[in-house]
Amino acid sequence: QVQLVESGGGLVQAGGSLRLSCAASGRTFSRLIMGWFRQAPGKEREVVARISPNGSNTYYADSVKGRFTISRDNDKNTVFLQMNSLKPEDTAVYYCNTIPNYSGSWGQGTQVTVSS
Repeated sequence: QVQLVESGGGLVQAGGSLRLSCAASGRTFSRLIMGWFRQAPGKEREVVARISPNGSNTYYADSVKGRFTISRDNDKNTVFLQMNSLKPEDTAVYYCNTIPNYSGSWGQGTQVTVSS
């Protein structure tokens, strides 16, 4: 079972940037599709981006396309989310997870707050 720890969130002004990291334990990381998700207050959790096991294929939600970049370092069991041109509507708790969610659980996430 993969354990996941997200970090890198914070408070940033609109137009700013943040880089989120997700450290994973377990020897199967390099074989897993990984995704970043977010949940804003009063809204359902949504997928933001996902990346194939070798990093060659990525997907982005329309709302973040062109602004966010997902990447991974399989040697370090880490997946990243570079977020540029942040908007107030990007404010949410951000989570990483496997796709599908094999464990059925979620980590504590990392809070991203974008002020206008």
